[in-house]
Parts: sequence; C-alpha cells; structure tokens
Amino acid sequence: MRIGLTGGVASGKSTVSGILRELGAVVIDADLLAREVVEKGSPGLERVVEAFGPEILTVDGEMDRAKVGAIVFADEPQRRVLESIVHPLVFERIVALEEAATEDDLVVHDIPLLAESGRAATFDAVIVVDVPPEVQVERMVRDRGWTREEAEARIAAQAGREDRLAIATYVIDNTGTLDDLRQRVTEVAEELRSRAES
Repeated sequence: MRIGLTGGVASGKSTVSGILRELGAVVIDADLLAREVVEKGSPGLERVVEAFGPEILTVDGEMDRAKVGAIVFADEPQRRVLESIVHPLVFERIVALEEAATEDDLVVHDIPLLAESGRAATFDAVIVVDVPPEVQVERMVRDRGWTREEAEARIAAQAGREDRLAIATYVIDNTGTLDDLRQRVTEVAEELRSRAES
C-alpha cells in the first residue's frame, strides 16, 4: 500500500514519519533523497553548479543549502530551475526503493511538496500533518532561530493549508502533545493496514 505523507514546514511531519517507521512502515523520505542526489561529487550537484554558479558551494565542495535556499525561496523561476534538476533524480531513487519493498509493507512517501506536485492521486491514501500557520511560524522562530519574516516567506512558498487538506485521506492534527500525536498516528497506521488487508 502506497501512502503519501505531507505537511507544511514545521508541522511535525518528520516526527510523524519517525513514528510510522517505528510502527514498521517503509518510509521513503523525499527530503533525505533530495539531499542525497546533490551530495558532493554527484552528477546532481554538478548540474546545480552549472545552473547557479560555483559560489553555491562550500569550501569543502558541498552544496551550501542556506545559500541555495536564499536564492530559490526569493525567486520563483530560480526555484523551478532547481526543482527541474532535483525532482527527476529523486523520482528515480524513489522507484528503486519502492521496488525493493515487499507486498505487505506500508510504503510511506514523506513528501513535503505533495500538494504542489499534483501527485496526490498516485497514492492509495494521503496523510496530512496539520497545524495552523501561526503555530508553524512560532515553531520556526523558536526551534530554528528564523526571523518571523523568514518563516512567513517559507510558508508562502509552499501550498496553502487548504490545498493540503483538500488532498488528505487522513488528517493528523499536531497541536497537542507528543503522546496525542503518537496515538493518532498509531490509529491511522492500523486503519491503513486493515484497508490494505481487505
């Protein structure tokens, strides 16, 4: 059973993904793969350097994620250029990981930009981790040391909350405690397993 997992920045999607992994799901994390495909020495990184120039590299020859982030989050066409390089490479890795999973596995695709990608319909179910935008801003300022403006710009660069909720089969509210979250994720996982068996 293929499940899409998404949520806005600072919604707690990674925590949910970790809980699902503990519950035995095969988690395919698009964010981790997006880092992997532009690792030092990779063809992906070469293409990013061709597009954005050698100044996006650190002294160690790795991609300076903060520098690239500052460029692409402030400039829509530049973001599309980066996505046109990274997304196809990530997709190739996803296909390989999926093919390695067994028939009984819950295969969870952790995809931050699922609502934006238009791929929600390719999954058997979609889980959306949801918090109000105000909570997202509060968490980014508190946990990541961002300014309020940086946090709001990052939220504005993603699909709106309504767009994400519109693709949800299951909504996981993450405004409560970690125990509340764990309980809700466990319920959803059990429901998905029983759907997969029927």
